[in-house]
Amino acid sequence: MPLAVVVCAVLAVLAGLTGCSSAGDDRPTVVVTTNILGDITRNVVGEEADVRVLMKPNADPHSFGVSAREAAEIEGADLVVYNGLGLEENVLRHVEAARGSGVPTLGVGESVDPISYASDAMKGQQDPHFWTDPHRVRQAVDLIGKKVGEEVDGADADAVKANAAAYGRKIDGLGAWMTERFTGIPEQRRNLVTNHHVFGYLAQRFHFKVIGAVIPSGTTLASPSAADLDSLRKAIEKADVRAIFADSSQPERLARVLKKESSLDVAVIPLFSESLTPKGKGAATYLEMMRANTAAISRGLLKK
Repeated sequence: MPLAVVVCAVLAVLAGLTGCSSAGDDRPTVVVTTNILGDITRNVVGEEADVRVLMKPNADPHSFGVSAREAAEIEGADLVVYNGLGLEENVLRHVEAARGSGVPTLGVGESVDPISYASDAMKGQQDPHFWTDPHRVRQAVDLIGKKVGEEVDGADADAVKANAAAYGRKIDGLGAWMTERFTGIPEQRRNLVTNHHVFGYLAQRFHFKVIGAVIPSGTTLASPSAADLDSLRKAIEKADVRAIFADSSQPERLARVLKKESSLDVAVIPLFSESLTPKGKGAATYLEMMRANTAAISRGLLKK
């Protein structure tokens, strides 16, 4: 057996890995809270650091938590990238602890011109769901690239800059494609109803109107009242809404209840709104997720 193979096998056992990493085991570590930001960060960082994503596929960013080992990873990271604006409700205290101990952190949401919720339940609070707007994701790409280049020792700043530029062009292409797809939707049909308030940024960027949400909140941890449901039902009927968009990782029961109560023929269409999926399940990357959602929204709102 060649010596290199033996060495690789020994190192894999000692490090608890499945094989030798071509980039080596001494790379700096970037810890990312959510899986959407994780995919974006991996595209920016490339092989210049080990990017570890805490949130599992199909998880809910509002309710997922971390283990003691993962909490230690946060405090031992060379950089922590997180969404912020209250999104990772069970993880932010660990990020704050890491920052307090001197770990560099980047709260992306607060740095991409956040908007506030317009709904009565959340009015005035900043909306963390910026990723539904590719223009703001393009800003996030540059922010992450700059922060890694400045703060992460051992990462080649020029390589990271090149990665950010290449991925940024893909995000630009996504935005142009979404604009083209949405152009075919008449203004009177650009009305969105979702499980909870998650598409405010998309609505602002592409000129949609958010009629309401089954859960009148920016978090899935809230619950609707009977009055909330009745108010939304009336709004749906008044606006002649053709579809309710429900997050694919959440049960559609509430949306289906509303559909049953409405006199309209309203379709319930799943979207990948807050989490990526495992590979092969429709939204394994940010680009794949946004293309799938754009197609689903266009199909739902053009339903006759």
